[in-house]
Amino acid sequence: MRRVTDDVPLLDDLMPWSVAPLRLGRSWVVAPDVRTLRARWEALVAAGGETREALFRPSRARTLTSSVAALPGQRTGTVRLAREAGPCPEPVRLAHGPFDEQWLLPDHRLLDVARPELWRVADERQLFAVEQGYVPQGPGPALLVTAALPDGRSPAGRPGRIRPLYRRPGGREPNLAPGLLPLLSGRYGHGVAPEDVLAWALAAARPSPAGCAVPLPADPAVWAAGVALGRRMRDVQLRGARGGERPRLPGGRRPYVRAALPARPVALAYDAEDEALLVGDGGRISPVPAEAWDYRVGGVRVLELWFEHRTAPAEAGTLEAIRPAAWPQEWTSELLELITVLALQAQLEAEVPDLTGREQVTRAELRAAGVLPAPEAARRPASVLDREEEGPEGQLALL
Repeated sequence: MRRVTDDVPLLDDLMPWSVAPLRLGRSWVVAPDVRTLRARWEALVAAGGETREALFRPSRARTLTSSVAALPGQRTGTVRLAREAGPCPEPVRLAHGPFDEQWLLPDHRLLDVARPELWRVADERQLFAVEQGYVPQGPGPALLVTAALPDGRSPAGRPGRIRPLYRRPGGREPNLAPGLLPLLSGRYGHGVAPEDVLAWALAAARPSPAGCAVPLPADPAVWAAGVALGRRMRDVQLRGARGGERPRLPGGRRPYVRAALPARPVALAYDAEDEALLVGDGGRISPVPAEAWDYRVGGVRVLELWFEHRTAPAEAGTLEAIRPAAWPQEWTSELLELITVLALQAQLEAEVPDLTGREQVTRAELRAAGVLPAPEAARRPASVLDREEEGPEGQLALL
């Protein structure tokens, strides 16, 4: 790993408003499919008294009698869970760690620390930059992007921060240090948009003990090439969200199911000679490039982690134990797409520009231009007053 000097800007310098990862408090509120979440909710509300409490799994932050407001933008009940008998909240898509999209029950009563400020700005224009936990010498990207609300989970190491691209709904007020866009526009001789800064960060970000480091080139041509590369990474990671195309490998390299996956696979392996992913007893997918199989974040192999999230045993009698009786077809489709995403991402990472020995825009230059340090107001959530939010027991929340 290239040593990051103190004069290389951090993402924290460039995108000053950040939010800590969500703390869900109980794992049963997340599942790879919607049917499972609805079945878990139905089991919870059908139970009474001590059984409901045991299924819920109270914590210091949440019990069956906790009184909390609804999450911004979500139409869920706000009566105490001890009295809840209504229908299941509509599940929403969740980026559950790197490259794993699952579903979440978006009910504030179920989540220990839900970070309402993130929900308040989540809309069809928003993108979330998610820093990955720093692991010394650990392979993998320092930064990922998602259109789905991220929980900020990290497979290893200390979780990073979540940085929305925009501070307000509707793509208003970019989450960038004031003065950064004019400075970069002057440096590179053309207008620089917020999406360009995010794209460059995706391509150039490096892990460091101090945080996610983002070297800025002085050369406009290097900047343009890196932005173009970062846009391609963004499109691959978004998987068709925000109007993009779903990622595809070239013909002849696209993974297919060569032998049907078993109903309850318990192990995942890789046949390097045949470029085949072996799923359980007899299941086979190929071709699977070696770089997709061995792709890691925080030192952890992504495909194995994805598989574990769907097959790890759960304690009998718990809500976590409610899951599909057999491997759903939709999981196979998601697995094929994940293989494609990892293969393309690995190929793009091989094109990352090397800035060693090149002139860079340093933190000292940013300080001299008045861009750094970012004002404290830029590090706090913006006021969002154009939306009504429901408080506890159905009352209107005061923002």
